[in-house]
Amino acid sequence: MIDKIVPNVQAALAGISDGATIMIGGFGGAGQPAELIDALIDQGAKDLVIVNNNAGNGDYGLAALLKTGRVRKIICSFPRQTDSHVFDGLYRAGKLELELVPQGNLAERIRAAGAGIGAFFSPTGYGTPLADGKEQREIKGKMFVLEMPIHADVALIKAERGDRWGNLTYRKTARNFGPIMAAAAKLSIASVNEIVPLGALDPESVVTQGLYVQRVVCLPRA
Repeated sequence: MIDKIVPNVQAALAGISDGATIMIGGFGGAGQPAELIDALIDQGAKDLVIVNNNAGNGDYGLAALLKTGRVRKIICSFPRQTDSHVFDGLYRAGKLELELVPQGNLAERIRAAGAGIGAFFSPTGYGTPLADGKEQREIKGKMFVLEMPIHADVALIKAERGDRWGNLTYRKTARNFGPIMAAAAKLSIASVNEIVPLGALDPESVVTQGLYVQRVVCLPRA
């Protein structure tokens, strides 16, 4: 019997190794798997590469993970905002490497990894420092830059409902990067607010299929 439900966040994060590349869903606070991030902090893995849309807010969630000093590099599209002081301090001190990726390219690089696409050409970034060192090609009179997929060892995502096979639905914009990250990682871990019986999810509403999810932990909304 397939049952991907684990009893707690400690079991969900078990086995993540030092040096892992970890995708973390969320757009700011929307869809950020805060409890899984806290569990990753407690778990203790270090020398991590984090892939996220931004670089943390305030002192919680992703920012709290950065504050531990266990993140070597972050790949994101929006690292600085008014409350990104943790990232800002680490980056200015030379303690954190940044790979800046335009948001559309970030999403497509993650999607490409899950879809098995070897690389793709994008016009975004051409003529800027973001294109330095990358193959560039003219296609039908327009210049493009070759972008590579982003693969991950682990994806941490937040969904709304799930079943024991790992099928997931999301709540509105909390969906954001979760589905493509689940497909791009070797180990995808999802927190859900509710576990439902098999068959309770309308197949037409399932956004992430259980094929892409290895562990599900239920964390009811407070």
